[in-house]
Amino acid sequence: MVRATVTTLVLLFTSTAVAQTDGGVTPARPSTGDTDTLRRDFEQKLEAARREVDDLRKEMRAQLATQSVAQGWQEDWVDEKRKLELITFDGYLRMRPDLFWRFDLGSGNDAAGYSLWPSNPNSANDRTNVGVNMRFRFEPTINVSEEVRIRTQIDALDNIVWGSTPDYAFSRNGGANYWNDRNDFSIFSQSQTAPRAGINSLNDSIMMKRVWGEVSTPVGILRFGRMGSHWGLGMLHNDGNGIDNDWGDTVDRISFTAEPFAGFYVTPMIDVNIVGTTSLRLPEGGQPFNLSNYDDGINYIVAVARRDTDTEARAKLDSGQTVFNYGLHFSYRNQRTDSVDFLSAPFSTDGRNVSGADVPGQYVRREANLFIPDVWARLERKNFRLEGEFAAILGSIGNRALSGANANQPGANQRLDVWQFAAVVQGEYKLLNGDLEIGGEVGFASGDTAPGFGNAPRRKSSGLAGDIDGPQYRCSALGGCTDNTIRNFRFNRDYRVDMILYREILGGVTDSLYFKPKVQYRITQGLNVFAAGIYSRAIYAESTPSAANNPDPNLGFEVNAGARYETEDGFYAQAQYGILFPLGGFNREPASVTSPLVNAQAARAVFGIKF
Repeated sequence: MVRATVTTLVLLFTSTAVAQTDGGVTPARPSTGDTDTLRRDFEQKLEAARREVDDLRKEMRAQLATQSVAQGWQEDWVDEKRKLELITFDGYLRMRPDLFWRFDLGSGNDAAGYSLWPSNPNSANDRTNVGVNMRFRFEPTINVSEEVRIRTQIDALDNIVWGSTPDYAFSRNGGANYWNDRNDFSIFSQSQTAPRAGINSLNDSIMMKRVWGEVSTPVGILRFGRMGSHWGLGMLHNDGNGIDNDWGDTVDRISFTAEPFAGFYVTPMIDVNIVGTTSLRLPEGGQPFNLSNYDDGINYIVAVARRDTDTEARAKLDSGQTVFNYGLHFSYRNQRTDSVDFLSAPFSTDGRNVSGADVPGQYVRREANLFIPDVWARLERKNFRLEGEFAAILGSIGNRALSGANANQPGANQRLDVWQFAAVVQGEYKLLNGDLEIGGEVGFASGDTAPGFGNAPRRKSSGLAGDIDGPQYRCSALGGCTDNTIRNFRFNRDYRVDMILYREILGGVTDSLYFKPKVQYRITQGLNVFAAGIYSRAIYAESTPSAANNPDPNLGFEVNAGARYETEDGFYAQAQYGILFPLGGFNREPASVTSPLVNAQAARAVFGIKF
C-alpha cells in the first residue's frame, strides 16, 4: 500500500507541474530547450510510475500465489465453494464405438490352449470385432451444510454393449423360466430389456459404486465410506474417473487430511480390503457382522504431500514462477488368515452358520505382509512439465495354498516373497504460444522369469515356456520351489499407455519397458489433434510367447493418432486410430520358420456429455 501511495503522489505531482506550466496568468514563455527538458522529465517520471505500478502488480500476484491455502483448501480437497444447494449433480454420459481387427496377431495358441484374443465362436476366419458400449455416471452430492456433505457415484448401464439384452434373449429355457413366448426367432425382437443380474446379465442396470461422507473441520477434512483412491499419475492407485476409463480403485476407507504447514498435507488412512466371512443371511435380513477378525485384510496408509491448489499453480505459472510438488504415499497391508474357499465359491444367499459348524480346513493361515511405497513429483513452468512416479511392492506370503484342503500340504503351502518395482517419467514442452506440445514418456514395470506376462496369475496354465499368462512363481507338489519370488509389477489397468497392446491384448503394463514420444497441436480453442508412437519390450524374454522356440524380448511398435473436441458446456468427442506392428516376442515359431505375424488395428470413438 505504501508503494501504491507513493506512485499516486508522483502522478499527481507531475500532473500539477504540467498544469502550472500550461495554465496561469501569463508566465514567461519558456524557450524551446526548456520545453523539451520539461517534456523529457515528465516522460521519465511517467515511465517510472508505470514501472512502479507494474512491479507492484507482479509482487501482489506472487504474494497471492504463495499465500496460505486456507481459501484454496476447499477448492483443492473438496470442491470450490458454491452457494449452498441441497443437492448438486456431476457426472457424464458416454458412448464408445469400437472396431478391433486381428488382435490375435496370428500368434496361435499356447500349450494351455489360450490365445492372445478371444476367437469368434462362429468363424475362425472372422477376426473383426465391432460394437458400441455406453455408460451413464451420476455423481450427486448432498450438502447437509457448508461443512458436511455426502458424496455418491452411481453407474447406470455400465459398459453395456448395444444390443446385448434383447427381449428375446435368455428367456427360452422352458419350464418355470419360460416367461417370454412372444417370438420364435430373435430376428423379430425389437426392444431391449433392462439388465438384471443372474437373469439376462452379470450386472444390474444401476450400480451404486461409491458413497462416502465428508466433514470439513477447522483443522482438516474427515472422510469415511466407500470411495475412489488415486495418487500421483495413477500408475498404481487410480480412481478411474476419466471419461474413457473402465476400472477405477474403490476402497472402504476412513481418512483425515490435515495441513500442518501451508501447502503441506498429511493424510492418515485405514482401508478394509478384505473382511472375509460374514453372518449375512438374506432371508432373515437384519444387520450382518464380521465372523472373524483373523481373515481380515487391512491396509494402513499415510500420504504426505507438498502441493499447490489448482488456483495457486495457475497463478504461479502465469507470473513466471516454478511449481514444484511432491509426495509420498506409503501403505502397510497385512492378513493373517485367508478364507479362500468362502471367497472363491459362488455367492450363496445362505450365508454362514454362526453356531460354529464351519470347517476349519476352509481357511489358509496366510501370514501375508506387504509394504508399498509410492513416490511422486512434478516440476512445472508455464511451457514445461516434468512429472514422475516410482513405486514398489515388497513383502511376503507365508502360505501359498489356494484352498483350505491344501493349507497343510508341504507341496502346496510354501512361502513366497514379493519384490516388485515400477517407474514412469513424463515430460512435455510447449511451443507456439502453447499451441504445439511435444513430449514423451518412459515406463518400466519389473518382470519375472516365470512363463507368461503375469496380468492373469490365476489362469490354469501349462507351466511351460510360451504360456501367455499364469502364476509368476514355480513350486512343485514335491515340496520344492525353483522360483518362490513374485517379481512382476502390474500397472493400474486405468493407466493408459496405448490403444491396443497394453490396453486390450495384455490387459495392462507388466514385465515391460516402453518408450513413448508424442505430439499434440491445438488447431483452435477446444480442438486438438495428437499422435504417439510406443515401442515396447519385455524385461524377460522367458515371459513372452516366443520363449518356447526363439526367445525375443521385443513386443511391438504401435502408432496412435486422433483428434479431440471439447466445448465449455460439456460436450466431449474423440476419435482415434491405432496400428500395432508385433515383433519377435509374439512369434511362436522357431527361427527357421517364417510364419509372419499380422498387424492389429483399432478404431475407437468416444462421445460424451459432462455435467
